[in-house]
Formats: sequence, structure tokens, C-alpha cells
Amino acid sequence: MRAQLETKQIDAFLPTITRWSRWKDRKKKIDWPLFPGYCFARFDPDDALPVLKCAGVVNIVSFEGKPAPIPAYELDSIRKLVASDLTFDPCPLIKEGTMVEVTHGPLRGVIGRLMRKDHERARLVLAVDLIGQAVSVEVDAADVKPY
Repeated sequence: MRAQLETKQIDAFLPTITRWSRWKDRKKKIDWPLFPGYCFARFDPDDALPVLKCAGVVNIVSFEGKPAPIPAYELDSIRKLVASDLTFDPCPLIKEGTMVEVTHGPLRGVIGRLMRKDHERARLVLAVDLIGQAVSVEVDAADVKPY
């Protein structure tokens, strides 16, 4: 898809992350999309047809029926990170107050409200609403996903 966009002289950006992929007989490092299902392109929003005609393009992220521009600083930040030697991993964007589910560890399957999250730890509140009581617990930040 990125190559097709570039062939049409459309500036495309597909951030990737290198991961090990395993087959029956071997392992190999492969570049995977950092945000599966998304390729970023700079184009005239009034002339979106060339983008939509590219194989693999399903839709354009839109707001009120018009292509939604992504702030340049957001993509510039991702470009800078991908070009660096730093280790990074994709993660869901979870805001404080969101209901989350624990995906790993002894609390796997537990649902609670995210109260605080930093790069390593997440503080969840598990509530019994009917009696107005709750308990909080810290878990590994990588082990929660939106519920």
C-alpha cells in the first residue's frame, strides 16, 4: 500500500517495529506495522480518490465526513522515535478513568477502573458499586487493555 501511494507521488509514512516471527522450521526478524491497519499519507483532502483506489486502503480516517488531519507534531514524534535506537512497544491509549481488563498475571480477567498509569505500573480500582466500596491494586502497565 505504501509503495502504491508513493508511486502516485503521495507522501506516505508506515511506521514499523521489528519483531521475531516464528515458523515451524525457523525464526526471522520481520518489520511489522507499528499501528496495524494504518498507513499515514499527506494528500489534498478534496482529492482523496487516488488514495482510496490503492489496494489495501479500506477507508480514510474522517470526522464529519471529511478526512481528519493528524497533527504534524504527532507524526513527527513517531518518526523520530522509529528512527532512534530506543526500544519501544505499541500500547493501547488508555486514559485515566477508563474501564480496563487485566490480560496477564494472577489477576487475569479482572475488570476495574484505571486510576493512574505510568510507564511500568497501573493503579486499578476494583469496585463493588452496590455497597459503595472499592479496593485498589497495582499491576504491570503492559497487562491492561481497554474493556
